Amino acid sequence: MSATTANPAAAPAALPAAGAAVSKRHFIGFMVMVLGMFMAILDIQIVSASISDIQAGLAASPDEASWVQTSYLIAEIVMIPLSGFLSRLLSTRVLFTISAAGFTLFSLACATATSLPVMIVARAMQGFLGGAMIPTVFATAFLLFQGPRRSSVSVLIGLTATLAPTIGPTLGGLLTETFSWHWLFLINVPVGVLIAVVVWSTMDIDRGDPRLLGRFDWIGLAAMAVFLGSMEYVMEEGPRWDWLDDPTIAAFAAAGAVAGVVFFWRAFTRRDPIVELRAYGNANFAFGSAFAFIVGIGLYGAVYLIPLFLGRIRGYNSLQIGETMFITGLAMFLAAPVVGRLSRVLDLRLLLAFGMATTAVAMWMTSELTAQSAFGELWLPLSLRGIGTMFAMVPVNQLALGTLPPTMIKNASGLYNLMRNLGGAVGLALINTLVIDRSAAHRLHLSEATNWARPGAIQSIDAISGALANRLGDAADHAALARVSGMITQQALILAYNDVLVAIACLFALAVPLVLFVKAPRSGGGGGAAH
Repeated sequence: MSATTANPAAAPAALPAAGAAVSKRHFIGFMVMVLGMFMAILDIQIVSASISDIQAGLAASPDEASWVQTSYLIAEIVMIPLSGFLSRLLSTRVLFTISAAGFTLFSLACATATSLPVMIVARAMQGFLGGAMIPTVFATAFLLFQGPRRSSVSVLIGLTATLAPTIGPTLGGLLTETFSWHWLFLINVPVGVLIAVVVWSTMDIDRGDPRLLGRFDWIGLAAMAVFLGSMEYVMEEGPRWDWLDDPTIAAFAAAGAVAGVVFFWRAFTRRDPIVELRAYGNANFAFGSAFAFIVGIGLYGAVYLIPLFLGRIRGYNSLQIGETMFITGLAMFLAAPVVGRLSRVLDLRLLLAFGMATTAVAMWMTSELTAQSAFGELWLPLSLRGIGTMFAMVPVNQLALGTLPPTMIKNASGLYNLMRNLGGAVGLALINTLVIDRSAAHRLHLSEATNWARPGAIQSIDAISGALANRLGDAADHAALARVSGMITQQALILAYNDVLVAIACLFALAVPLVLFVKAPRSGGGGGAAH
């Protein structure tokens, strides 16, 4: 940990003393930074409900179109841990302004893309440049705000980080249905310009240290990019291509393994590593990162799985899916002030345990999906998930970062946010794998229950065939069999979704006892005035 404290030039230049009020100018600049973080996280999911429209507009295949989302995620995951070093090198103001301006420029490039390769490159650059905004906001909050105000700001950041991916499909579906998919990106342009101008004008809170550039670990950067990028690619594409049986997946896995060894070797042996991993020596940060990983699985996994069910089973369009999912965002919004108030008077560990347990219960309740499940059946578990996620995200932010010294915050913030995004990536990969495996198993069992030796199955097939005979004649028997086969496939898929939701519920439930290993930040200390 001492390596991070040996650089006085990178120390904050204009931060308020403990207990001092934040100036109005800095407060406005920080709120605009939060807006930038919201835009960067929102763009992960805003395209998820509109991939088919983008695919049609760019004349791409479904497999190719998935790279519109994958390229953004890979690039963002590479930038997030790098942002700590860049913030010390350039300063918070310069890094965030460059990030916002680059995000805006490449959002415009995405909107005007006329081919898939151009779109993928623009999305990757959008994710890479915009990714720096996410951890920079976390770090700035812990550097700027002290005492009870830090608790309120943590609620705001937690709400933003959880609400953005939740309402992404809703906003994306609304924009696509009302205008066109181009507006998924055009909406970023005026907001991005505003963010860049305001942050440059207000956030002179620290100084950069140009001397760090001379010690920049280019080998470590390349190794980190290959390691994280390859891992993200394997996680995203592995379930679709049967993991290591595919030569491309196997090659990326091998490249990622080698690069990972090089990256960790450089990180632990250099005086000024590209990413400072020694923050994990702080037990609170280590356990907080583990909780962030689990929250990422639940946050991104549920946002992915429930719309998938509504689209494939219920036949909802993107706008209908967004309207159903909106209840989760509303519950988060309503829970935020409650969490803020309680975080000042209760032990943060109790709030975290409550949040993890509530999310587990919500996932368990959601696992009772049927072919008729709609808003009437889903509103309560979706609401509980929003409340649970909010109660988990806010205290874990403070518990993870609140006991670290200020000199470690910037690097640690990048690592912390990386763990949440990696949780989402790993969660999506595991969800896809489980859905494929469990639906195949359920289909086999259901098929065994509907063979010719089952009188009930024969009666159902005969009844369907009889109902279709007037319209299809001799083809009615084949149509009846096809319909029964479709019903089996549908029910197998529903059962697989339920199995995945049960698995996520168990993961959150098993994480609750880990709260016992977390220490409460000291009141008035580095993190803690959380309560």
